Amino acid sequence: MPMALRPVPQTLTELRDRIQRLEGGSTRARQTLPFGVAEIDARLPGGGLALGSLHEIAGGGNGAVDGAAAALFTAGIAARTKGQVLWCVTRQDLFAPAIAQAGLAPGRVIYVEAGDERSLLSCFEDGLRHGGLGAVVAEVAKLSMTASRRLQLAAEGSGSVALAVRRWRRQTEAADFGQPTASVTRWRVSVLPSRPLPVPGVGRARWLLELIRCRAGECADFEVEAVDGQGRLALPSAMADRSAAPQVAWKRAAG
Repeated sequence: MPMALRPVPQTLTELRDRIQRLEGGSTRARQTLPFGVAEIDARLPGGGLALGSLHEIAGGGNGAVDGAAAALFTAGIAARTKGQVLWCVTRQDLFAPAIAQAGLAPGRVIYVEAGDERSLLSCFEDGLRHGGLGAVVAEVAKLSMTASRRLQLAAEGSGSVALAVRRWRRQTEAADFGQPTASVTRWRVSVLPSRPLPVPGVGRARWLLELIRCRAGECADFEVEAVDGQGRLALPSAMADRSAAPQVAWKRAAG
């Protein structure tokens, strides 16, 4: 006569779940936030940016200009989440009107000014553990593996997306961006010249968007138009229409 199976204790189940999370797995299907650009979403597991996860964003090599682009890219992501957004800083130099133009309405943002990096990371983690926020953003200079693991676990537990904007007071600190962390993706944003217009004026800003780390995915580069008033990216028209060019040429030759 077969022996009856004993129920697995709840504590053992919780321990297994915790071990799986520490190893980078997940006990539930992870939701994603698509960019709405097929070329980008196709490179991301699940077809979008993983919610309940930590992501890093930094500017390229053009100092404050690329740093501002990284902040706008981050604001565009946060704008497309649901609920309030907590934005943690150590310096009072965030230009709120620009964040609003990226689709993140002022009424959705709660700003926290921390006195130092340690306090900022604490606010970052506490905000993620709160559970009632759509996104938590923090402008950090250094991010150790230990700190990033804590942030990743906090994001997984609440489902809020964690966005670490890497900012440095000195250029020598930028080398820390190459160190391994527990982030699911790592992005770098650099400003490109805008497309010339047929009339005098300034065209929509363009960025070089580099996906330089993607867990369970591949790295890639994208030339995109900057986020609009809804926080959405777009491919430049020359790139979006590129696949149609050979077909047009073939039709003309056939005619």
